[in-house]
Amino acid sequence: MTFAAALPHPPLPLLVTGIAGVAGYNAFLHFRDRYPGQVIGVRRVDNWPLSGPGIVACDLHDHDALCRLFDRYGFAAVLNCEGTCKLKSCELDPWLAWRVNVIGVQNLLEVMAGAAVRLIHLSVDLVYSGDTNRPTGYLEDDPPDPVTIYGKTMVQAERLILAERPDACILRISLPMGKSFNGHAGAIDWIESRFRKGKPVTLLHDEVRTPTFIECLNRVFHAVLVNRMSGVFHAGGPRRLSLYQIGEILQRRGRFDPGLLIGCYRNGYAPVPPRAGNVTMDSSRLAAALGYHPLAAWPD
Repeated sequence: MTFAAALPHPPLPLLVTGIAGVAGYNAFLHFRDRYPGQVIGVRRVDNWPLSGPGIVACDLHDHDALCRLFDRYGFAAVLNCEGTCKLKSCELDPWLAWRVNVIGVQNLLEVMAGAAVRLIHLSVDLVYSGDTNRPTGYLEDDPPDPVTIYGKTMVQAERLILAERPDACILRISLPMGKSFNGHAGAIDWIESRFRKGKPVTLLHDEVRTPTFIECLNRVFHAVLVNRMSGVFHAGGPRRLSLYQIGEILQRRGRFDPGLLIGCYRNGYAPVPPRAGNVTMDSSRLAAALGYHPLAAWPD
């Protein structure tokens, strides 16, 4: 991995949405620490435990509240990390997934209409089914074919942005590997929290992802905010790992009881939620656009 030279300031003030998630939380801290007083992070109104300097409660599906937020701060850029990614919850309550993942994006687009606001939107590798034989992973031009409600709503959000904001940049990420605000969200924290409590973890051998260090993603977000890249780019790491392999790495690193890790395959998994297969992504287009390889292989 190589890095470009020091990056200029992003457009400010900056709004980071979805800070309850691993990607949003770490991006918010990254930018807030560098540009104090000029970065606002929003969390959902009912997520009261998430608080601190620069954090504002606002539901993106509340159009009026979002208008007031923009009127107050006059954002020059938005890093949209909002999204509900709980697969089972989305399957059991599709309206919840639609409200957060689609209506929130629609409201953002309406509020920003006609304004020169730089928009970066995070999508996900689960817009794909994983039923491909491409050895290098999915390319950006491969048509999405999600198997989950979550993936389907993320595809719809992408389509809205591409249709209404052609100057925006969509980054499809995989598993962002970093700490969460509550200590049990995200891949690392959830698995390790189960291990620490002596609870078993069942992970799939045949769901394969391209996890990425959150520190690498933060630098990608910064780089994309300050340039004119537009359209869809894959931002998955160069190493392919199954969910079970990720569990093995965390088990060994933390010296947890190996008997707590259980492996299974998709055809033996519960029917809800359905699971994707090999959704690894080829991120060479992103590297070419940035002029360097920004994503290290997790773990070192």
